[in-house]
Amino acid sequence: MRPSLQDKYMDDVVQFSHQNNEPDWFTKIRTDNLEKSSDLSLPRYEKINYRSWRLDRPTDFDAKSVATTYEPATSKNYIVQAGGKTLDVHLQPELAAKGVILTDIFTAIKDYPELIQKYYMTKVVKADENKLTAIHAAMMNGGIFLYVPKNVQVEDSIQATFVQDNNIKRDFNQHILLVAEDNSEVTYLENFITNGDAEENKGNIVAEVIAGDNTHVHYSALDQLSESTTSYLSRRGITGANARIDWAIGFMNDGNVIGDFGTDLLGDGSHTEAKVVAITTGEQVQGIDTKVTNYGRHTIGHIMQHGVILESSTLTFNGVGHIVKGARGSDAQQESRVLMLSRHARGDANPILLIDENDVTAGHAASVGRVNEEQMYYLMSRGIDESTAQRLVIRGFLSSVITEIPEEEVRDRLTQMIERKLINGQQ
Repeated sequence: MRPSLQDKYMDDVVQFSHQNNEPDWFTKIRTDNLEKSSDLSLPRYEKINYRSWRLDRPTDFDAKSVATTYEPATSKNYIVQAGGKTLDVHLQPELAAKGVILTDIFTAIKDYPELIQKYYMTKVVKADENKLTAIHAAMMNGGIFLYVPKNVQVEDSIQATFVQDNNIKRDFNQHILLVAEDNSEVTYLENFITNGDAEENKGNIVAEVIAGDNTHVHYSALDQLSESTTSYLSRRGITGANARIDWAIGFMNDGNVIGDFGTDLLGDGSHTEAKVVAITTGEQVQGIDTKVTNYGRHTIGHIMQHGVILESSTLTFNGVGHIVKGARGSDAQQESRVLMLSRHARGDANPILLIDENDVTAGHAASVGRVNEEQMYYLMSRGIDESTAQRLVIRGFLSSVITEIPEEEVRDRLTQMIERKLINGQQ
């Protein structure tokens, strides 16, 4: 009989917590959820089968990383972590004077316990929601805390870079907690990258976003984890009254990925725009489940997902729009489109609308197709080689999402990542 996670890892979890000088209440969060994990089920997603990846079987989460290579920050406010260790951090003094906090998650646990106890895996992603979130709560080994107080508008973006070290055997269990209190605004840019490919590792990443009343959060993420990393990526948010979260996510990973992504529109008049771009290559499998739930009245939830599949890879988009009873005057719209560039590729675009209220508007569009042959012929007839012509058609297909991203820096970096993935996928 295989030993339970509790039997196998309890001593390691307690030791890791003590090494990081965590208070007893946080150690208890870890141990309680390690105990619960054995009885919880894996999350289920329509048409996404990932059980064989064994994300529920963690390996070593306490090995010491030696990664020091990272891309230089382009923002005035930034934090860079490698293997859970902060390599560089800077916050403009005027923001710190207003009460803005940008720090690693372990410092936050010790220095801001009231905020962490209030928000950490209590309001957005519950620790005991499923087996993977419980494992994350028990074995979290890195991450950041970003806090914006009431009535503070952060004009310059805040950038976070997380470097996974695949030169060692070490699970990549990062936690991002972003809290923007009432009447605030912040733009957050996130980058996940991998250093080395000597080891195959798992990633269990959870990001929580809390947008208070009349708050606007711009959240952009560009993921570039390597082929040797198999990941569960959960990014979720909640909104207060008249709040807004704008998501722009680029799934440019090379390994297998489950993306659990969504927003609960709790406050009346709140709004979310979720824009997703994904490219799969090789034998890679990416399953992205994007959900918006309208709880408040007159809430707006829009999902736009565009993806490209090359070689023998698989990409699945689930778009779930749910308007609950009582969410009168709400709007749920979604669009999921997949472009296939290989006869060996597999793609799915699954629109799901769950409507429990009458006085609403809702709609969806979904398609899976191949490259437009007329466009290819037009380009090649003008002397452009097939590979370049293909990339131009794909860029045009993805541009409808990319141009909707307001941050120029994010658009430029995402375009560069798309080019890299396409060139690698054509080799």
